[in-house]
Amino acid sequence: MQGNSQQQAYDRGTNIFSPDGRLYQVEYAREAIKRGSPSIGIRYRNEDDAGVVFVASGRLRSSLQVPDSIEKIHKVDDHVGVASAGHVADARQLVDVARRQAQVERLRFGEDAGIEALTKEITGYIQEYTQAGGARPFGAALLVGGIDEDGSPHLFETDPSGTPYEWEAVAIGGDSEKIQGYLEAEYEADTDADGALELALHALEDASEGGLESEGMSASIVSTDGFRSVSDAKLHEMIDGYDLTPDAESEEDDEE
Repeated sequence: MQGNSQQQAYDRGTNIFSPDGRLYQVEYAREAIKRGSPSIGIRYRNEDDAGVVFVASGRLRSSLQVPDSIEKIHKVDDHVGVASAGHVADARQLVDVARRQAQVERLRFGEDAGIEALTKEITGYIQEYTQAGGARPFGAALLVGGIDEDGSPHLFETDPSGTPYEWEAVAIGGDSEKIQGYLEAEYEADTDADGALELALHALEDASEGGLESEGMSASIVSTDGFRSVSDAKLHEMIDGYDLTPDAESEEDDEE
């Protein structure tokens, strides 16, 4: 019984290490992220263009829910965007931190915030919540991607521990391990935005059961031309064109 009570004490403490060096609340925050729908970031570059593509899948709780109300991709500044997975409210708080820091850089120094520096500001904020008493870690992960002033694209992932990681291509949220395996097998850096979009959609379809639905899905591109959202019509056209929609047999099985 004493062992169980000690375990529960480490379990509840947001800033207490267990004897084996673990912060359980940070680990639980990672599990919360895995319960969210997936988001993918892919960095691309070729002779003509460079950038980062975000694709996010959102779950509609009801046929009456407006798909546009699911916000998982956010514009931070003209040269940087963010995709999220996990608790939406937590992610929104971190997006606000990113936007404020980007504006500080622009107003104070008259230049765009560097992608790596901006990410480290966000992860520094996240890390504080692993040490403060009376607070819990953020149950959200972000993909921060954009273009630096020299034209080079960068893509970072934030972790509930406050650690940043840079990637060529990465998935967060539900089914992220399976999606990551597909990305590792199929990723090619020398592609364009449409090629990166295609890869992300195929990766999502590979991890899904029965194909993709365009409802609740969103995509954006950050390139040397700035941040832009991919229209719902284009996403629907790409999903249909690549034959990624649910097949008739799967739909019939679902109805049964």
